[in-house]
Amino acid sequence: RCGMRSTKCQLLVTSLCVMLLGLSIAALSTVTHYGLHFTLINNISLDSNAYRVIHHRAFYFGICLSMTLILAALLSSAATVRESQCLTAMGFFCFALAFCGLIPAACWRYTHSTEVEDSMMDVYDFVYEEVRRNTSSFRRHELTAIHEAFLCCGKHSPFGDTTSVENKTCPPGQVHNEGQDCLQEIQDFLKKHMDFVFSLLGIAIGFTVYGMILTSFLWFSIHFSSNLYRKGKYILR
Repeated sequence: RCGMRSTKCQLLVTSLCVMLLGLSIAALSTVTHYGLHFTLINNISLDSNAYRVIHHRAFYFGICLSMTLILAALLSSAATVRESQCLTAMGFFCFALAFCGLIPAACWRYTHSTEVEDSMMDVYDFVYEEVRRNTSSFRRHELTAIHEAFLCCGKHSPFGDTTSVENKTCPPGQVHNEGQDCLQEIQDFLKKHMDFVFSLLGIAIGFTVYGMILTSFLWFSIHFSSNLYRKGKYILR
């Protein structure tokens, strides 16, 4: 019983941490989907660009993952309080389901580490070249919005003098030679964001594994304890 009591305390603490992780992933998914930087690139990107698909899939995946983690935390907490084998098994299933979603997400971060970065920079390159050729005044407004959002100014281009583009689209008072290269700024911004996402995924993987271990141990503890309680009890006829 002492080991079971200790397991219940650890599972309650783990459930609280998992719930906080689920809420954090939901908040991060919402910020990624509706944040200024990502929304701006998503609205400008063409249908042929892969960023728009990644943008929507990442949001729905994050919301589903956060709901699974929150459900696992609620079920494991209820199972701990009520000592229910059914709730414990359901909590273990939700932890396992979240684990099966976290592992592919972490692997995708390594195998497609540059896909999001390349697609975002392709959007900027496209808009920049459209403005440089003076083919669309609407693209000039989009390029200005990118410069204001990322606090950058133009890019280092091999096409020669492009100061007219920067003069028309960069924030007031920002000079191209002193401003940040937009391609580098987008790359740095996305690297920080992806590193934070990967750190959150790593922590979530650790807690889901620990949650699976605790829920399985609690299930066996409840199972064997109930069998011990039935021993020695007889019915007189």
